[in-house]
Amino acid sequence: MTNDTTHTIAPSTTSTQSPEKPHDLIRLAVPGDLPRLTDIYNQAIATYQCTCDTTPFTPEDRQAWFDAHQNGRFPLFVYESAGQVLGYAYLSPYRSGRDAVKTVAEISYYVDFAAHRRGIGSHLVRHTLHAATHLGFKNIVAILLESNAPSIALLQRFGFEAWGSLPMVAQLQNQQISHLYYGIKL
Repeated sequence: MTNDTTHTIAPSTTSTQSPEKPHDLIRLAVPGDLPRLTDIYNQAIATYQCTCDTTPFTPEDRQAWFDAHQNGRFPLFVYESAGQVLGYAYLSPYRSGRDAVKTVAEISYYVDFAAHRRGIGSHLVRHTLHAATHLGFKNIVAILLESNAPSIALLQRFGFEAWGSLPMVAQLQNQQISHLYYGIKL
């Protein structure tokens, strides 16, 4: 790795298999995953607690988002169990194009609601943080709604701390909800 703008995912961070669940693995997303990733995200939208998006997407709507995570610098990982994608996590640019924060990335993750409470979110966050380190990121932020208590608890288990808040800025189902910033230094 030569500098912060040329890091790409190392082969050792593209796929990991769970030793306790030999049929489970985390791998880079491929185009055929997009419909499933869209389904999982639409579950989160329907709760009005996990994202500020309020209208479901089609895979076609999400194509540009998917393509933006195929460059190696901001990977998109999926958690697969027995051939089925049950969740995903990804890194995104934070304040894209601003050199002073080029070593900061945003982490996001979503798990199929039928697969909650099985440790999938933890596996995805751990894997994505490991990849972020190899990519040369120094800080990771998660931007989430204050109503998303399970995600806040997950981040705190990994050492994320509250770094800021945009009070009552999100309007979801006639409620004002704060947008929270959690972060960790790698």
